Amino acid sequence: MDKYKDVTNFDELIELEHGKIGTEKRNEYEQNAQMFIISEMLKEARKEAKLTQEELALKSGTKKSYISKIENARGNIQLSTIIRIFEQGLNRKVGLTFL
Repeated sequence: MDKYKDVTNFDELIELEHGKIGTEKRNEYEQNAQMFIISEMLKEARKEAKLTQEELALKSGTKKSYISKIENARGNIQLSTIIRIFEQGLNRKVGLTFL
């Protein structure tokens, strides 16, 4: 716990645990965090739509296994497929922000 004694905010904690912005370790952490967020958004939207993974896959032109991979934050996903799943399968609009 001594390594945390000087930590005063969340940004410092993330830097301590995952490195400075731009480092390989921090980039990997950020990528995993983004994938987790997408997976949770998809699960929530699918459940709100009262669809099974299989039903969503059929509506969006993909496979149940692919929906499962995304919902479990595993594997690589293509942006075009995510957009198709949300827009065609769930009737949701997707917006992107670049910082």
